[in-house]
Amino acid sequence: MANISTAGVDPTKMGVGRAIAVLTSGGDAQGMNAAVRATVRVGLYTGAKVFFVHEGYQGLVDGGDHIRPATWESVSMMLQLGGTVIGSARCKDFQTREGRLKAASNLVKLGVTNLCVIGGDGSLTGANIFRTEWSDLLKDLISKGKITKEEAKTSSHLNIVGMVGSIDNDFCGTDMTIGTDSALHRIIEVVDSITTTAQSHQRAFILEVMGRHCGYLALVTALACGADWVFIPEMPPDDGWEDHLCRRLTETRKAGSRLNVIIVAEGAINKAGKPITCDQLKDLVTKRLGYDTRATILGHVQRGGTPSAFDRVLGSRMGVEAVMALLEATPETPACVVSLSGNQAVRLPLMECVQVVCINITIKCYKLKNICLCRSFENNWNTYKLLAHVRPPETKSNINVAILNVGAPCAGMNAAVRAAVRIGIIQGHNMLAVHDGFEGLALEKPITWNIVGEWTGKGGSELGTKRVLPGKYMEEISLNIAKYNIHALVIIGGFEAFSGALEMVQGRGKYEELCIPMVIIPATVSNNLPGSDFSIGADTALNTITSTCDRIKQSAAGTKRRVFIIETMGGYCGYLATMAGLSAGADAAYIYEEKFGIRDLERNVEHLTEKMKTTVKRGLILRNENCSSNYTTDFIFNLYSEEGKGVFDCRKNVLGHMQQGGTPTPFDRNFATKMGAKAVLWLTEKLKECYRHGRIFANTPDSACVLGMRKRGLVLQPLAELKEETDFEHRIPKNQWWLKLRPIMKILAKYKISLDTSEHTLMEHVISKKPPVHMTLTK
Repeated sequence: MANISTAGVDPTKMGVGRAIAVLTSGGDAQGMNAAVRATVRVGLYTGAKVFFVHEGYQGLVDGGDHIRPATWESVSMMLQLGGTVIGSARCKDFQTREGRLKAASNLVKLGVTNLCVIGGDGSLTGANIFRTEWSDLLKDLISKGKITKEEAKTSSHLNIVGMVGSIDNDFCGTDMTIGTDSALHRIIEVVDSITTTAQSHQRAFILEVMGRHCGYLALVTALACGADWVFIPEMPPDDGWEDHLCRRLTETRKAGSRLNVIIVAEGAINKAGKPITCDQLKDLVTKRLGYDTRATILGHVQRGGTPSAFDRVLGSRMGVEAVMALLEATPETPACVVSLSGNQAVRLPLMECVQVVCINITIKCYKLKNICLCRSFENNWNTYKLLAHVRPPETKSNINVAILNVGAPCAGMNAAVRAAVRIGIIQGHNMLAVHDGFEGLALEKPITWNIVGEWTGKGGSELGTKRVLPGKYMEEISLNIAKYNIHALVIIGGFEAFSGALEMVQGRGKYEELCIPMVIIPATVSNNLPGSDFSIGADTALNTITSTCDRIKQSAAGTKRRVFIIETMGGYCGYLATMAGLSAGADAAYIYEEKFGIRDLERNVEHLTEKMKTTVKRGLILRNENCSSNYTTDFIFNLYSEEGKGVFDCRKNVLGHMQQGGTPTPFDRNFATKMGAKAVLWLTEKLKECYRHGRIFANTPDSACVLGMRKRGLVLQPLAELKEETDFEHRIPKNQWWLKLRPIMKILAKYKISLDTSEHTLMEHVISKKPPVHMTLTK
């Protein structure tokens, strides 16, 4: 989260005397409302006036009732709504200087010198042109008598900050644009539904998804569903692809699959630049192979529906960042875009981003186009090629790699197993399945390419999993490792996986068989493992909680003044409660990491009492299951019920194990797939290092690691290092990144708290000066 640049500045005063206008432009995207809501509420929190600009740039040009003051209550109940509540329009008037003159006049009359634009590259390009011309526009308005010199002096400079709202994820400099994750949710829902009917009739299905110039949606969909082929504009297939495609589909059927899935981006082209269409592919498969083939074009379904939890949190974080960037800006500060790089909020020069996007669209040299692809796109493409475009080698490595799931089951475990198995087979390894965790480390049979074929979309754990630690089975485990000649372990699971792996490392001194490389892939709804900002399964659980909260709040639509108390999972880790609080718009979220007492509970009740006097008549309180041994869910429910008598009534819900169930979200499928692939690739290299005197021997600290996402990428960290970062009593890391997001939740709930001013997000560059562009092609 970006904070104020100068320590000691009172954040509640830094916007006093200033005005911010927010607009949405271009194509709509789920999550835009979360960004608008955060911009409005944080703007008001800083003391600034905030205005809605309805109908995008058209409203800016037309002025009048299209530009209205925003209030705290006016953005209530927006989080769960798709599209954009303040409207969006493609505006030809703003493309003319006369139109921009009108827009400038409207802003000057209202004293607005800070503009927040949520849209795609066209919208943000228009905003930068507007800012560049601002001084000249003011001079013209003075000469025409539209504004006075005093008004021009007061509005001498226009600050502009952009947030990228686009389901295509086609903006350079950001890993994820607002709306992309929600669009993937819509697509995967359709793919999962189509898969069941395709299996019944042994059909081939061709699905076209959006993406005229960017194939991100198509590529991630292909990864998430294990598609047989994907066509994207960035990577035209080689000549003769028709034969290759038919051969691939035939091989898949011979291997026992009852269906084929082909994903096509709407802008897919061949090497000659000619379109590759659904109908063309359908004719090809039908005529050459005789398969019963269906084509489905998803269209605007992808733009619709409620935003995912990820997009709500992303929009909220970017909204806060945008307000801070506007209020910190000086006349010398270039217009910027706030975006996400890995797990970090960043600010990027707007025009650098737009220039790179323009190059990406117009240059026909496809190798050069790759310099514009964000890191996450390249990672996805490389992973997909490994999983789908490589035949298992004839030569075997004589390496046996065992995979096991440990701890509670969660959505995405199977996707990680599938990726690990297939990458291992591609490397020539013999992959072994361990059933029922450490207790089941008595292996029965190998696990093959086809067995894991359709595991990507399955929830739970197909291998079975238990919480049992290996300590009391260490001798049996070492004997079985020797018996089955296991050379490496992939351990997928939660805190038990981490603790169990530590026990095995400690057992190396006594049992030489344990001196093999091992990697832990975090997979738990609690997101409580050290070494990773995210765990597989947490996103699915978070979306389950968020959608349930939406329904619970909606149930009170006809009831005045009601507060809901909802208990979430997580053990002692408050990640789910906090992030669900952000994505569902909670008034408070009680967690173990942030101590609270009876006075805090009283203040929360008073806060809700004041809230009920406004037009907002509903309250939402989240409680992590282990946040306090005394302030239980029942206690908090009874307290709120008693103190709220005559003002509001209460209801409570314990969500329970529904948070561990369901099919994995696109994020968890994609994340798990990349984690599983990288884990085995790392083990392959580590095994080469550890091969001594004709056998594998690994006893160094870096031979047993946790693979996790840290800030901007996947990293491997030795268990020995992470042991020092862990609170074993409460099964949580000592430092957790998401705690810094809690002030955002409280500010958006209208609590008068102080915002941390110790950190500052600096402007970064998209177009690097060193190394030169041609050097980046080798990455």
